Amino acid sequence: MKIFTVGAMTTPKYYGWWSKRVNGNIPGPREEHLQVIPSELEIIKQDFEKRSLELGKKIERLEEEKMRLGLDVDIHKLEAEKLMKENNKAEEDLDSLKTDYKKLRLLIRTAVTRAREVVLEKSLLEYQNEKAGLKARVAELEKLLHQYRNHNSTIELKESLSKVEELKEKIGELEDTL
Repeated sequence: MKIFTVGAMTTPKYYGWWSKRVNGNIPGPREEHLQVIPSELEIIKQDFEKRSLELGKKIERLEEEKMRLGLDVDIHKLEAEKLMKENNKAEEDLDSLKTDYKKLRLLIRTAVTRAREVVLEKSLLEYQNEKAGLKARVAELEKLLHQYRNHNSTIELKESLSKVEELKEKIGELEDTL
């Protein structure tokens, strides 16, 4: 930067301006420095209005949040009711399945018992038939034994009679010879 200086051409106005200058800044007119200082009441009023505005905004935010939370609560309530209904239905289904299972187990036990009963009845009938057959065979064998004994007795009697007659003849011959 070139500085051009020409002798002592400074005026008192320039000198005043030069002394008011701060760090190369040029101050504006004095009116800018003149400000109206508010009273303490006005300051309190401004603070109150500012705080009131802030609180109003905060209240609005809280009301919006309250509304959102209310909606969330409603949604959660609906979901909880839905889950409760589903849970109740699941419990009813479970109870129904349990009763069906018990009935089925009873039916299976009954069927198994009936099948065993049929098998046992069949076995019993077979054993009874076998027993009856064996009784008939025993009766037949006893009859044959009795017949055989009678037949043997008859043969023995005939033989005994023949011997008795032979002996009678011998006795008769011996008596004659004597």
